[in-house]
Amino acid sequence: MTAPVFVVEDLRADSGGQYVLDGAEGRHAVSVKRLRSGEDVVLTDGAGRWAECVVTGTEGKDRLIVRMDTVSEEPPESPRITVVQALPKGDRGELAVETMTETGVDRVVPWAASRCITQWKGDRGLKALAKWRATAREAGKQSRRVRFPEVTDAMNSRQVAALLATADLAAVLHEDRAYGSEPLATAQLPADGDIVLVVGPEGGVSPDELALFAEAGAKAYRLGRSVLRTSTAGTAATALLLGRTGRWS
Repeated sequence: MTAPVFVVEDLRADSGGQYVLDGAEGRHAVSVKRLRSGEDVVLTDGAGRWAECVVTGTEGKDRLIVRMDTVSEEPPESPRITVVQALPKGDRGELAVETMTETGVDRVVPWAASRCITQWKGDRGLKALAKWRATAREAGKQSRRVRFPEVTDAMNSRQVAALLATADLAAVLHEDRAYGSEPLATAQLPADGDIVLVVGPEGGVSPDELALFAEAGAKAYRLGRSVLRTSTAGTAATALLLGRTGRWS
């Protein structure tokens, strides 16, 4: 079993190499995980900096005392994989973010597609975005990542097109074979740079959006014979690309 991961803002120990994990993370470590002296933990800022630590003791119910030696930094992965995720109904958006984070996606872009039933507006939109970001953080910890995926502000279709125009590979997942989609499993992948995948809503990507994205240089690709739900397609596509790029080797 690998060491549990806890998120901190600052990875600086005191002069004796001691670090105190407190607050919500400290409470989880002491009262939920019930960590004891001699056990290993990993502290990270979620942006690539991390340190392997050994528990030396606890104080009360929310303070974990650890010995921190060296702080390391994990470089960004390459090629970087971004999934533009259309807004699903209910909690399926959080499910998509959770599984994509566990799989290894580097960035998630919420997309207000024209066929989305769910719309993020006002306070409701801010709360939904906060849930996606909290889900990415918790899934990053659960999957023992030290560099969590970025969850950007929501984008409209024109903003997504601008993002696709900057990608080294721009792909729209589209199951309609009559449209001329190609298998993602045979797409020519860049050795580095940015791969951007677009996952449409349950009703699919509209013809106008397909045309807009094609103008930006994106091609249509399919995963296989079956049609996946919007909440699972991004995870499946990310896994396929991670295997093909060598990031899983």
